[in-house]
Amino acid sequence: MTMKEFGDRHSAAAAAADMLQAALRRRLAANGAATLVASGGTSPVECLRMLSEYPLDWANVTVTLSDERWVGTDDADSNERMLRSTLLANEAAEARLLPFYDGSVDIESRCRQLDGEIRNAPFPFACALLGMGEDGHFASLFPDAPQLRQGLDLESDRLCLPIDTAASPHRRISLSLAALSRSDVLLLLAFGDRKRRVIDEAIEARDRHPLSRLVRQKRAPLHVLWAP
Repeated sequence: MTMKEFGDRHSAAAAAADMLQAALRRRLAANGAATLVASGGTSPVECLRMLSEYPLDWANVTVTLSDERWVGTDDADSNERMLRSTLLANEAAEARLLPFYDGSVDIESRCRQLDGEIRNAPFPFACALLGMGEDGHFASLFPDAPQLRQGLDLESDRLCLPIDTAASPHRRISLSLAALSRSDVLLLLAFGDRKRRVIDEAIEARDRHPLSRLVRQKRAPLHVLWAP
C-alpha cells in the first residue's frame, strides 16, 4: 500500500484521474480493451468528471460500479445515475456501461447474472476507484452485513453478492474483495480527518474495519489518496 496526502480535494481528485487514465491506457495498449470500476458516493464525483475529459479509446472501455443500491436508475440514490452524469460524458461518452440494477429480476438473480457478465467483460479490471465510509466500509461491504465474511474472502469464487445493512434503507449489490483485488491498480480516494483516522486504524489493526482487509491484501497494489 502507498499513501499520498494532498493539500486540497481538487488536487487529490486530479491525481486519481491521472492514475486511472494511465492504467486504462496500459491495458488498452496491451489487450485492446479495458474495464474501469467506479465507486458511488460524493467523493469520486470530481475525479470522474476530470477522467471523462481524457482522450482515450473509450469505445473499448467498459465501465461498471463497485456497488449499487437496489433502486431504479432514475432514483436520486442510484450510483448508475451519478455515473452517467459524471463519467459517461465528454470524451468518455462512448464507453460501455455494465449496469448493476435490473428491475426485471430479483437481486439474487441479478448477482448471478452479473458474475457471468463481469467475467465476459475485460477482466481482470484495469483499475478500480473506491471510496470508504467512516465505519470502515468500502464498496458496500459494511461491518454489520451478514454477507461480510464472504465478501472479504480473497479466495471466494463470488464476484458480487447482495448486501443487507442497517446503514442503508435499500438492499445493495457489491463487488467482493476477491473481484476488486483482480485489478491492475486499486485507488482509494478519501477526504476528511475522520476518514483519515479510520485509514490509520485499518493499517494498525488487522480486523477492526472491513477496510483493514483491503489495506492488507497483496494481490493488487493499493494507492490511498487523501485530502482534508
